[in-house]
Amino acid sequence: MKVLIIEDNARVSALLKRGLESQNYQIYISEDAEDALVMAERISFDLVITDIMLPGMNGIELSRIIKQKNPDLPIIMLTALGTIDEKIEGFDAGADDYMVKPFEIRELYARIKAVLLRKSSSPKKNESLNIIKYQNLTINANTNRVFRNEKEINLTPKEFKLLIFLMRNAERVLSREEIAENVWGNHFDTGTNYIDVYIAYLRKKIDKDFDRKLIHTKPGMGFIFTHHL
Repeated sequence: MKVLIIEDNARVSALLKRGLESQNYQIYISEDAEDALVMAERISFDLVITDIMLPGMNGIELSRIIKQKNPDLPIIMLTALGTIDEKIEGFDAGADDYMVKPFEIRELYARIKAVLLRKSSSPKKNESLNIIKYQNLTINANTNRVFRNEKEINLTPKEFKLLIFLMRNAERVLSREEIAENVWGNHFDTGTNYIDVYIAYLRKKIDKDFDRKLIHTKPGMGFIFTHHL
């Protein structure tokens, strides 16, 4: 497994390199985003680990560019920025996981394994199998485009993943824990209000301009995607 680490702190990058090489990963180091993008063009990486506060282009913009070019390349953000808004910004940029410094290296090992496992178990893209429809809402999971009544709706990567999960489980009440596990992974902090924040984002984009709402809250239970309520 080839892992690209983007970190301008030499002590941290050396720590990561030693630790991950002990787990049999092949490690590449970059100190800035621009150099990392050049490396990503030349080398087929299995995982990217990036800081957010980098010289020049920051890790948020770097992640957006990487995901535009290679949506299936997992990204873990490893940063000192740990507020809820900062984490949401990271997830919106395409991060598959987010860890706050200081960190425990064994937890990072577990996060990496979980992210790579989700990648390996994801179904391969097939155009005929990746058109998801519910009432007047249509998703093309290959092109990441969403339409409702022929109106295109622009979603962030995490909003898009959340919507797919809701649609594939339409008519079933989903708990916050189940959503967190399937959209954010096993290490998501269910003690935060991320789920409610992202559901609110989706409602504004999916339901606001339409009389028939699709995303509903079931008090004390979770959320349900349905046109019946």
